[in-house]
Amino acid sequence: MAKYNENDIRSNLQNFISETFLFGDKSKLADGDSFMQKGIIDSTGVLELANFVESEYNFSIADNEMIPDNLDSIANLSKFIIHKTG
Repeated sequence: MAKYNENDIRSNLQNFISETFLFGDKSKLADGDSFMQKGIIDSTGVLELANFVESEYNFSIADNEMIPDNLDSIANLSKFIIHKTG
């Protein structure tokens, strides 16, 4: 699997979340912000986000990996992606 740069991952995630869920407004989201607590992404949005990550980084997310520790912030997601692809 390819090795990805954490800064590139964070930027890519920020762009996707901004365009998909925030109508292009990047100012509402810091790397450590919880998507669920801030009301940015609901349960359906988590599935859309997971599908994006799987297709973008070419790996599958198992059901037991669909947890906030992996998917509920840009920081968590970037660490998860690096772990899965590293």
